[in-house]
Amino acid sequence: MKISIITVTFNSARTISDCISSVNSQTYENIEHIIIDGASVDNTVDIIRFMENRVSKIVSEPDEGIYYAMNKGIAEATGQIVGILNSDDFYVKKTVLSEIASCFQNNDVDCVFGNINYVKSQKPEKIIRRWQSGCYKRGSFQRGWHPAHPAFFTKKSVYDRYGIFNLNFKLAADFELMLRILEKYGISNFYIEDSLINMRLGGATSRSLINIIKQNIECYKAFRVNSIDVSPLYFLYRLLPKLKQFIK
Repeated sequence: MKISIITVTFNSARTISDCISSVNSQTYENIEHIIIDGASVDNTVDIIRFMENRVSKIVSEPDEGIYYAMNKGIAEATGQIVGILNSDDFYVKKTVLSEIASCFQNNDVDCVFGNINYVKSQKPEKIIRRWQSGCYKRGSFQRGWHPAHPAFFTKKSVYDRYGIFNLNFKLAADFELMLRILEKYGISNFYIEDSLINMRLGGATSRSLINIIKQNIECYKAFRVNSIDVSPLYFLYRLLPKLKQFIK
C-alpha cells in the first residue's frame, strides 16, 4: 500500500527541512512525497532539491493558493492513501505512517485520523496544547466537532469519488471537504487515539481575528453548500470544544 504525502510550500525555507526530514525518517517504506511549491522567492526549492531522497516530485510554479496547490498534489498522487503534511509541520514519531497503513489494512476503512500537538514556532519541542479529535459519530460536525485536518488521511479513491478541495472556500476548504465526505457521504473511518503531527502555531487562519471570523463563517456556509441542516448556535458549538482543550 503506497502512501502519498503532499506538502505545499511558499517561502518555507525556515521550516521545510524539518518537514522533509520527518518524512525521510519514517520507518514505512512505500512513501511518495510530492511537494507543490508556489514559486518561492527564498531558497525553499534549493533546500528541497538538496534533501530529495524521498521526494518523488517537485512542482514549483505560481498557483492560486494553498487549496489549489493541494488539489494539484492530489492529481499527481499515485498512492492508495493520501495525507497532507504542511511545510511547517512534522510527524510526532518515525512510525506514524506505519501505524496509518496498519489501520487502513486492518480495519478496511476509507479514512483514518488522529490528534495533533500545537508547538512553539521557534521551539518546536515545546508543546503548547493538544487537539484531541475523538471518535466520529453521525451529526458530530453540527455539534462543533471535526477532525484535525493535518492528521487526516484518506484513500485516493475517496477524492476520485466525492471530489477534491472546493476553491470557493479560501480558509475552510479542508473543513468543507471533511464535512462532505464524512457527514454527507458517510465514508467509513477510524480514529487513532494518539498524536500524529506536531503543528507550529501561526497558520493562515490563526494569524488574525478577522481570519478566524472569516473561517467560522465559511464553516457555517459549508453546511449550506452540502444541504446539511445546522443550528444558528453552531458558532458557539464550534468554540466550546476548542476552549475546553485550550484550558486543558
